[in-house]
Amino acid sequence: MVSSIFVTPELSSLLADYRLPDSLEFGRELAPVMYRADYGDGQWQDAAAVPFADIPVNPASTALQFAQQAFEGMKAYQIARSYPTLFRPNRNFQRFNRSARRLCMPAVPASLFAGALSSITNLLQPFIPDGAGQSLYLRPTIFGLDPHFAVKSSARFVFLVLASPSDAYYSEPIRIVIERNNCRAAIGGTGAEKVGGNYGASLQATRKCIEQGFDQSLWLDPKSRSNIEELSAMNFMAVIDGELHTPALSGSILEGVTRDSLMTLARSLGIDASEPVMPVDELVRDIKSGRCSEAFACGTGAVISPISAIGEADGTVFELPEVNQMAAKLKNALLGIQEGRAADPFGWVVDPRDSQQLAAQLNQ
Repeated sequence: MVSSIFVTPELSSLLADYRLPDSLEFGRELAPVMYRADYGDGQWQDAAAVPFADIPVNPASTALQFAQQAFEGMKAYQIARSYPTLFRPNRNFQRFNRSARRLCMPAVPASLFAGALSSITNLLQPFIPDGAGQSLYLRPTIFGLDPHFAVKSSARFVFLVLASPSDAYYSEPIRIVIERNNCRAAIGGTGAEKVGGNYGASLQATRKCIEQGFDQSLWLDPKSRSNIEELSAMNFMAVIDGELHTPALSGSILEGVTRDSLMTLARSLGIDASEPVMPVDELVRDIKSGRCSEAFACGTGAVISPISAIGEADGTVFELPEVNQMAAKLKNALLGIQEGRAADPFGWVVDPRDSQQLAAQLNQ
């Protein structure tokens, strides 16, 4: 496998003509270049940055027929520094390969993953937005190419890193609704991996909750439908008696990088933080009694989204006593580290300009 960062005349022309839109959303604006590597005959082939374009995919491919696909979400920041940085890319790299292995796809070597991140962030460095909360969102993706209807793995795959200059996922506090009927993933399934099927399984509930005036569904455990798991696109946190609580990892919850970072950061700030089993009916009682003062969602795209209300399908709504209190404190502290405005005592921020150095850090 050879990793190339050679900039062709076509890429140079695309980048010279590219302009950021006046207003950014999350994940809407797609950068004009991407990184691609193909896998076949048991090995990764030559890899390079290429123009962003549609990829021919056979309609019988395992990606389309059997959802043999996985991805990651991560960001490059350039706010208080003159060069881009990544945030905890080792966690994304390790989770990406766990997801790939779960769906019988080949692991991406650290050298290839690092080369892709380094190439894309370096090429798009002039277009990384520098507003507070903005970033270059990166989407490493892998999927199967072989066309067949037999339920078996592909032998050919494509690995991509796509990029999107983006603003935050949500700009205002969100309202969520408890999903008591359907489940998104089960223990032993793929809920702990970042694969497209998990999100596809959430689309119906998301559409329904938006029709009801909410933003996201709050999923419960698949067995008893009584314990809080996560939202459709983010992890869930609540402030109860002044302590930060997030649901314990169960095998059907995504182990979010932001989730882990906030728990670590909270403890460093003297905030008690725990990961208990969280019965949803107990949370509702705690909101009514005032024990639960605040709730918020977290993830790479959103960073932190304060929650203003939690609803039920029957129209009952529980307003949170406080909105964006601890959430704002934690978000400011986390963004300070990510954007280079504050010290990084945890060693989370990584310079991606040297791909060899980055590759060495991905397995840490």
